[in-house]
Amino acid sequence: MSATAPSDSAPSPRETPSAPKTARGARTRAQILKAAEHTIGTLGYHRAGITDITRAAGVAQGTLYCYFSGKEEILRELVRDMGHQVRAHLAAETRDARDRLDAEEKGLRAFLLYLAENPSLYRVLQEAQFVDEAIHREYYEAFGKGYTRMLANATRKGEIRPGNDEIRVWALMGMSNFLGLRFAIWDRDRPLDEVVAAAADFLRHGLALDGKER
Repeated sequence: MSATAPSDSAPSPRETPSAPKTARGARTRAQILKAAEHTIGTLGYHRAGITDITRAAGVAQGTLYCYFSGKEEILRELVRDMGHQVRAHLAAETRDARDRLDAEEKGLRAFLLYLAENPSLYRVLQEAQFVDEAIHREYYEAFGKGYTRMLANATRKGEIRPGNDEIRVWALMGMSNFLGLRFAIWDRDRPLDEVVAAAADFLRHGLALDGKER
C-alpha cells in the first residue's frame, strides 16, 4: 500500500488528464473521489497509494490517470469537491430559515449531523494541511466568502446588528469547527440538539449579563 510503489507512478508528461466529457465519465470521476475520501481518510495521505484508491474505486490505474495527474491532484480536487458538497447541503438545510439567527442554528445542526455521518471530511482536511497548506486554506476561504456575503445581506435586512462580517464569519467557522471535533468526531457524549441549543443561545445572547441577571 505504499504511495511510492512502482505501480503508483504518474502518467508521462504526454498524458494530460482532462475533465469528464460524458455523464459516464463524470460518474467515474466521482467514484474515484469517493474512494479517495475513504482511502485517505482511513490510511492517511502518505500511506494511501494510487493502487489503494483504484482498488476501492473498482477502476484501472489508467482510468484514474484519465482524470487526475497524481495523488496530490486527487487530494486537491477531493477537498474542493467535499467543500462543494458541504456548502450545498447547508444551503438546502437552511433554505426555509426565518432569519439569519435561525439559519445559524439550522446550519450548525445540519453541519454536525453531516460530520457525524461523514467523519472522513475532517481527516482528509487534516491530511491536506500537511501536504499542501494552500489546499487546506482554500477550503475555508471558499466557505468564508459566501458566508460573509450572507452576513452582509442579513445586516442590510436588519436581522443582525452591524459589525465586521469577515471577522465574525471566521469566528463562527471556528466555533462550528471545534464543536464538530468535540461532539461529532471525538466524543458523542451529548445529544447534538443540546450542543446546538447552547451554541444558539450563545449567538443570540452572548456572554454578557443582562440587566435582570446583574
